[in-house]
Amino acid sequence: MAGGNDTMGNYTTGSYTGTNSTGSNSTGKYLIFRNVKNYGARGDGFTDDTAAINRAISSGGRCAPGLCQSSTTSPAIVYFPSGTYRVSSPIIDYYFTQIIGNPNNLPIIKATSNFSATAVIDGNPYLPGNAEYPGATSLQNIVFHMSPASGNQHQGVFVEDGSGGFMSDLTFNGGQNAAFFGNQQFTVRNFTINNANNAINMAWDWGWTFKSMTINNCSVGLNITNISPSQQTVGSATFIDSNINDTPIGVLTSHALDTTFTNSSLVLENVKLSNVRTAVQGVGNTTLLVGTGTSGTKSIEGWAQGHSYTPDGPSSISGSIPAFPRLQALLDGDKYYERSKPQYADQSAEQFTSVRSAGAKGDGVTDDYQVLQDLIIRAADTGRIVFIDAGVYKITKTLYIPKKSKIVGEAYPVGQRGEVGCVEWSDTIVATQGAQPGAIAIQWNLVSSEKPSGMWDVHVRIGGFAGSQMQLADCPATPDVATPTGPINKSCVGAHTSMHVTTGVRGLYLENVWLWTADHDLDDATFTNITVYAGRGLNMQAERNVWLVGTSIEHHSLYQYQLANTRAVFMGQVQSETAYYQPNPDASLSFAPSAELLDPQYSSSCNNGTGQCSGWGLRILDSQDIGVYGAACSFPYQEDCQKGILSIEGGQTQNIGIYNLNTVGASSMIDIDGSSVARASENVNVFTDTIAVFKLQSEPRQDPSNTTSISA
Repeated sequence: MAGGNDTMGNYTTGSYTGTNSTGSNSTGKYLIFRNVKNYGARGDGFTDDTAAINRAISSGGRCAPGLCQSSTTSPAIVYFPSGTYRVSSPIIDYYFTQIIGNPNNLPIIKATSNFSATAVIDGNPYLPGNAEYPGATSLQNIVFHMSPASGNQHQGVFVEDGSGGFMSDLTFNGGQNAAFFGNQQFTVRNFTINNANNAINMAWDWGWTFKSMTINNCSVGLNITNISPSQQTVGSATFIDSNINDTPIGVLTSHALDTTFTNSSLVLENVKLSNVRTAVQGVGNTTLLVGTGTSGTKSIEGWAQGHSYTPDGPSSISGSIPAFPRLQALLDGDKYYERSKPQYADQSAEQFTSVRSAGAKGDGVTDDYQVLQDLIIRAADTGRIVFIDAGVYKITKTLYIPKKSKIVGEAYPVGQRGEVGCVEWSDTIVATQGAQPGAIAIQWNLVSSEKPSGMWDVHVRIGGFAGSQMQLADCPATPDVATPTGPINKSCVGAHTSMHVTTGVRGLYLENVWLWTADHDLDDATFTNITVYAGRGLNMQAERNVWLVGTSIEHHSLYQYQLANTRAVFMGQVQSETAYYQPNPDASLSFAPSAELLDPQYSSSCNNGTGQCSGWGLRILDSQDIGVYGAACSFPYQEDCQKGILSIEGGQTQNIGIYNLNTVGASSMIDIDGSSVARASENVNVFTDTIAVFKLQSEPRQDPSNTTSISA
């Protein structure tokens, strides 16, 4: 296996030392950046480097699997210089770890001939007390080499549990299953899979979105059969903008057409086949969609199996469907625009400016505002890249990020109203400390007319971590105390809004962005629930042209996603989770609604506890041309605890398309202007309730204001 996820480019091989001055888990300097060769690894292709690599990962009293659920005080970057690293037993990945390589000459991790364990890199060993960690996980820029021999049992990526994240830019050669997936939800993008038996084999899920897959010379492209129709645990799959070549069976499914259940809901859109005998094969080797035969090509505009609402329903479908109308402004060629996280591999160390080197302390106590602000403005003016060293940077004023900024970090508003330009921002956590009822963690004002601005692996975290002043001792959950009459703990109101994209914004690309209000204490040994309040998740009021790829928003009071007076938005896969404490208190009590921000009015909809009292997972208000390519909206693992979870409102709303909507805990899956149009009881799946296709459309129309494609 070769890997590179090196957001610092050559900076990692220069003068960077990566020490943490907070001293939160050691008496001296805690080393964050670890070069495996400094721990004894040779990388010469002969030496067994297993022990040295595991020392690099584990040293410093870190959060070890089986002994520690999670910790926010011991991050690590483990860096592999170019070379071949032989391992005879698993590399054990720890919580809060980035494993990265040299992007200009990918390092190779190679199993020895006597390797017999489950995984070369094991992120979830089978140990008592070990947990599957959700959120903000990713695999990027990796090549997997496996045996091409018939009957081999190799697997490139094996995922069997948890609540996921994002993968992109992966290449697989050989293997029984190039990728074996079992997880609630993931977005995966830009895979190339060659010469495997099953390119993708699904064990179970709620909903996965696959985009820009290229599958070559495999036996099966996408296998969602699991066991049988009576034991089907795959909830849904959305497969778009992809190519399958020289593969006898494109998709293998066991969806039962003679049942009211929605297991194995499937949507294909803009899929091109070359020499694929059967496009979709069902139970008993039945052909559900003819492919190309033994040769030739074919394009699938749209095809689906499951339940459909247009907007009335449900109708049981298994066949061709009209594809969602695609605005040219959202496309690159005939595919939805996509853009991988900048690696800056061609930049020298001199192009990076460290915030620590500029004088920022990052100790969680010192006010670093002025140092950061001066450096960010200066770097944008001079074309340099700001590197935010690991640490906690306390700021007491709003940090302004101007156009032309390029910022990378690990762990502020962006642009001024009407400002035009481009920003690249990656690998940062934005958080609040203590009660901040008026805080907006990220406000985006920038207009990007040509090349979209982007955020990659940028996350908001409200409460639940060391230094937040909103942990278990400060904000314990009190489910048995009625609120009212008990008061809301104002010391635990951590934010007004996690992210606000303001009116007039155009051209914004978000990938693997999580906006999270804590439901538990990340530094508590038992993951004990806490109650922290944040008003709004993502308030999207952009004018147009937005891409949300692999995003997740959880535990805000009024809503997780709100799209208001916006247009031309691509979303897939989006995941939301209602605040655990609701409806005690309900959504009307913790934050007063704002007419300017177009907030929902729960004081009327809650109706004394009998109506909509919990925050919306997704609310679409007076917006047009919205394509949702996979969504999971849940009230945490409870049935019928929420009346509605997805609301479509307003006389100006039109051209709304949703593929594979999965909901949990809500009796109504979709409401239009206050009335339910899709009930959960009509769409029962294994773990969720699922609608394969929902459409609320007007007649297709030309997009006169922007008719040119986005160029990368």
